[in-house]
Amino acid sequence: MFLEDYFQFRKYNTGLKQEILGGLTTFITMSYIIVVNPAILQAAGIPRQAAFAATVLSAFLGTLLMGVFANRPFAIAPYMGENAFIAYTVCKILGYPWQVGLGAVFLGGVLFTLLTLLGLRSWFARAIPKTLKYSFACGLGLFLMFIGLNTSGIISLGMADAPVKLANLLDKEVLLALFTFVFICSLMARKVKGAILLGLTLGTALALLLGFVKFPSSIISLDFSLRPTAFQCLGIFRKPQLFLNGGFLIIVLTVFIMDFVDTIGTLIGVSARANLLDEKGNLSDIEKPMLCDALATVFGALCGTTTTGTYIESAAGVEEGARTGFSSVVVALLFLLALFFGPLLTIVPPYVYGPALIIVGILMMQPILKIDFSDYTELIPAFSVIAFTSFSYNLGVGITAGFVLYLVLKLIAGKFKDLNLGLVVLGLISLLFFMFYPYH
Repeated sequence: MFLEDYFQFRKYNTGLKQEILGGLTTFITMSYIIVVNPAILQAAGIPRQAAFAATVLSAFLGTLLMGVFANRPFAIAPYMGENAFIAYTVCKILGYPWQVGLGAVFLGGVLFTLLTLLGLRSWFARAIPKTLKYSFACGLGLFLMFIGLNTSGIISLGMADAPVKLANLLDKEVLLALFTFVFICSLMARKVKGAILLGLTLGTALALLLGFVKFPSSIISLDFSLRPTAFQCLGIFRKPQLFLNGGFLIIVLTVFIMDFVDTIGTLIGVSARANLLDEKGNLSDIEKPMLCDALATVFGALCGTTTTGTYIESAAGVEEGARTGFSSVVVALLFLLALFFGPLLTIVPPYVYGPALIIVGILMMQPILKIDFSDYTELIPAFSVIAFTSFSYNLGVGITAGFVLYLVLKLIAGKFKDLNLGLVVLGLISLLFFMFYPYH
């Protein structure tokens, strides 16, 4: 069969049903981006419907490329965090127009594309020690669990001395989240295939039946257009003075570093869970998914959205058995459908997909067993990645903290043989990240 041969089903011990199930699960757990990203970008002044179209089209193209070209089960969409950075920090606090913010994203994407084609991004990826690679997976796991707990309403904002607290567990939506969580866990304990997707389906059905959410008044929507945002990012080239502006260059640097570490961390973290890494902790042909990520960012900026890259929610599909790019093709087609069926496909409420993120996060903690607890120069940087990723709510912060601490502790301990040129460069870039990050 053509599909089985092209996507190498036999090599990855998978099948068509398994890949479709994985793709459906990934899409459902990340479909919130269709609604959330345009809402955040609207705060920057970007027209919401145009941002919606840009979000969906960049996710479609990037994920399709990931599936057909890279043959990896990773979905691509505009990053959470990066969108807030452009909307709130760059546009609202620093006062730049949204066109300039998208211009910085465009430059970052072009730079990433060039570095990928030159092989430098994969060189950096190979330079990262195995301990930090394991910590990326664990950091992503705890981060996903934290997001899931908050999204489900189980954990909520607290006060100054206790930033988070247990929410009201008797709240009807929280009770539904807890039921969905226990239901999925029970299916998994019984080794039922498709447990996460079944849980998401049942939770959504109950939310509809109980009146927690309303069935959309219209199933098909044609209310979208890229006209207000298309190619607006290229306006920076009509303002050469921007390239002499230190503030603008810092924005470009920040976008570059955040995307760089987010992409590497996500690719390696999700690949670890999917058992796609070799004995050295490397992902074979990593240049291909990185190129998909870079091209999607360029395309997304041209359409009118912020940095686009591999999504950690891909781990949900991996947990359901996704192993090849065919699952990504499924996700891409669902994103394309969302352009027309947005009201129907975004009906899954946060307190239903939140429990899925909690479960996937728990499962991604397994690589913690491979971290050397006896060597503090390995242990401390690794756990810094895990802690800072989750508690700063930013994967980039966690990974850069790990790079800096790994470099510093190895130098202090005199373990120079554990370092390499790529790691030193990553450590110095991470220092620049903390020096120039807009702390607003």
